[in-house]
Amino acid sequence: MPRNRFAQTAILLCGLLLAAVIVSPASASAAGGGLAGLQADLGQQLALAGPADGAYVYDITARQPLFSERASTMRPPASVEKLYTATTALARMGPSAHLSTTVYGVGRLTPEGVWEGNLYLRGGGDPTFGSSSFIRSHYGGIGASVTTLAAQLVRTDGIHRITGSVLGDESWLDSLRGEPSSGYAPDPFLEGTLSGLAFNRGSRGPERGLHAPAAYAAHELWAALRSDGVSIAGHSGAASMPPGASQLAQVASPTLTQLLGLMLPPSDNFFAETLLKDLGALYGGAGTTAAGASVVRQTIASLLDIHPYVVDGSGLSESDRTSPYQVTDLLVELAPTAIGPVLRSDLAIAGHTGTLTLRMRNTGASGRCEAKTGTLTGVSNLAGYCTAADGHTLAFAIFTDGIATEMAHTFQDHMAITIADY
Repeated sequence: MPRNRFAQTAILLCGLLLAAVIVSPASASAAGGGLAGLQADLGQQLALAGPADGAYVYDITARQPLFSERASTMRPPASVEKLYTATTALARMGPSAHLSTTVYGVGRLTPEGVWEGNLYLRGGGDPTFGSSSFIRSHYGGIGASVTTLAAQLVRTDGIHRITGSVLGDESWLDSLRGEPSSGYAPDPFLEGTLSGLAFNRGSRGPERGLHAPAAYAAHELWAALRSDGVSIAGHSGAASMPPGASQLAQVASPTLTQLLGLMLPPSDNFFAETLLKDLGALYGGAGTTAAGASVVRQTIASLLDIHPYVVDGSGLSESDRTSPYQVTDLLVELAPTAIGPVLRSDLAIAGHTGTLTLRMRNTGASGRCEAKTGTLTGVSNLAGYCTAADGHTLAFAIFTDGIATEMAHTFQDHMAITIADY
């Protein structure tokens, strides 16, 4: 989603002027002419789009570059940044990894089913954790629900009464609610509030104070237990879990592959920024954005010898920098690895899913190109894979900056269709 941080008048005027000369996406397949025709058509589109653009196309099957123009210029990737976050998570955690939300107890369980002491709901950075109804409406029923935790405590542990309180612990991640582009303050573009214990995307409910998301999550577990017939003497709130607590119940997130399937097609910023902090907590020494970004930079550099400038997980920051060549190189190098097919399967499909649902319909690219979109004000990018007409797999990245988003999409779609028809 674009950020309105500077005047757009010049951009819109530019888009109106270009509308008169650009070839429509539906006629892109008419380019023809083999490699020379592909290069001429892509070059013409970039010339029309203006100087603040660039593209790179590589034939993975034939192992040869097909097109390169201003491909090494570093620009803001916008949400194409999520490819780096996803790749790092797959490489470090593995496709079948889970994130856990756990209930611990400090006290003891009597033979009569009374827990004498407090319960602590400790978050593990699962962006799907929430109510069953929220999970159904937002994630198609794929997620970790608080009712599952309550059921474990009642049916497995046999708890029917609690003498203490139910407290939320969000210390897995730091308590900054936003990311770099918002100065780490709450940010509407995240469509959620960052927390190590984020219930329904970090909802605060009626809670207030520094640890309101954790307190609200604890209240929802308290309420779920009460609904299951558990008597609770204490209150709900937020507190750090003390040493020596015993694990009583746990609910796992969807697999990482499933999480990326929820994150990449719709370009979910909340998932991306939470996952970045998880990477920091797991491999960078702290559950912070800075630690997670460092893990991404180090992983991409060591794994692929690619050196983007990464400051966040979602691409919301205009300080992120990468190039069409670097993004395409990432896609090319990953293709023959175990990570490659997983990443590709989680991308939006042209004309069918995610942010590409309404783009390139009824064209040669529909169903044959999978890609990640990226949009900020004055920044619009597209990167992914296409199965060409000859059956070859082509990787590409197209960066079009400085023009209206709608016009940028028209150029990108035309170019992707040309690539698919090659």
